[in-house]
Amino acid sequence: MGLPGAPGATRVVVAMSGGVDSSVAAALLQEQGYDTVGVTLQLYDHGAAVSRKGACCAGQDIYDARFVAEKIGIPHYVLDYESRFRQAVMDEFADSYLAGETPVPCVTCNQTVKFTDLLQVARDLGAQALVTGHYVRRVMGGRGAELHRAVDPDRDQSYFLFATTRAQLDFLRFPLGDLYKDETRAIAGRLGLAVAEKPDSQDICFVPQGGYASVIEKLRPEAVGPGDIQHLDGRVLARHQGIVHYTVGQRRGLGIGGGEPLFVVRLDAATRRVIVGPREALLRDHVRVRALNWLGDTPPEPDGLEVAVKVRSTRPPVPGTLFPDGAGGANITLREPEEAIAPGQACVVYETGNSGRVLGGGWITRDHRAS
Repeated sequence: MGLPGAPGATRVVVAMSGGVDSSVAAALLQEQGYDTVGVTLQLYDHGAAVSRKGACCAGQDIYDARFVAEKIGIPHYVLDYESRFRQAVMDEFADSYLAGETPVPCVTCNQTVKFTDLLQVARDLGAQALVTGHYVRRVMGGRGAELHRAVDPDRDQSYFLFATTRAQLDFLRFPLGDLYKDETRAIAGRLGLAVAEKPDSQDICFVPQGGYASVIEKLRPEAVGPGDIQHLDGRVLARHQGIVHYTVGQRRGLGIGGGEPLFVVRLDAATRRVIVGPREALLRDHVRVRALNWLGDTPPEPDGLEVAVKVRSTRPPVPGTLFPDGAGGANITLREPEEAIAPGQACVVYETGNSGRVLGGGWITRDHRAS
C-alpha cells in the first residue's frame, strides 16, 4: 500500500462510514501494526436516522463504526459536519437539478467534505495518510502516485474519484483496491466484525429510497414549478409538475400515453420545459466538459489525445479523443455515439489499453453537440 514509515511509527486516519469496506480497511491497518485512528463524519439527520438501512454517515452507520472501532481497539471520533455537507453537497445537488442537470453528489462529497475537510483533519491529528474503503488503486508511477481502476470491475469506484488532486493522492491510501468484494467480507468474518454481512448502500445517502425530487422540493420549495412536456418538433404533449422529476434518457413516468416511445432528450430550466423525442435523438458523439482535473503525466496536446471515456458510472469506457479547450475544460469526441449524455454528470477519461489508469475528468456541460 506504500505507507510512509514503519507500522509502529506511522499514524493513519481511516474514514469509517460504518460499512464493511471502511471497517475492513481500518482493521487491516490495525492488524498490520499502524497507529490507527477512526474518524466518522456525521453528515445529516443529526444522527436521527438510526433505523434506516443502507445509509452513510448518519444513524445506525455511526453506531456500527463505533462498535467496529471498539472491537479492533482503535480510538474513534465522530465529527459533526452536517452544515458543511448541506452547503457543499446537498445545496449544490438541489441547485444542479433545478438547472436541468443530473448531478453526482458522491463525487462532490469526495471532492469537498472527504478529501478536503477530512484530509485536513487527518493532518491535524498528526497522521501520515488518510485511508478509505474505496475500491480503487493508488499505483506509484515514474512521476508519482497514479489513480487506477480497482481489480474488481464490479466494485470499481474510480469514476467517483476523478476529481482527486495530485496533492490529495499523495496523502491518500486505498487498501481494498486489490481485493474482490467477497474477499473483503471474508476478512470481516475472520476478524469477527459485526458488519461482515451488512448490505451495501444503494441510494444517495441523503435521498431515501431514491426519492430525490422530494428532497429537492424540501430544500428549494420556491423553485419547483410546472411546465410543458414538449416534443422536439414543437408540439406540447402534456404538463409536468417540475423538471426535477425528470432526467435525460428517462422513458417511464412521462405521463404521455400512446404513440411512439418517447424519451427525455433535454431539460430547459429557463422555460421549465421537458423536451422529449425518439430514442435516436439521445445519441451524441461529442462531450463538452468544464473544470477538467488532469492526473496524467503531461498535459494533453492541443491536437488531441486518444483516451477511453466513461460518461456514466454504470457504463464501460468507450474510445474517444480529448482536446483541451485552453480554458480549463475539454472537448471530447467519441468514436461511436453514446445515449443520454446528461449535463451535470461526470465524464471520466482513462488511459487506453489495460492499465486502468485514470487520466482525469470533468463535468458535462449543456453545449455538447449532436452528430
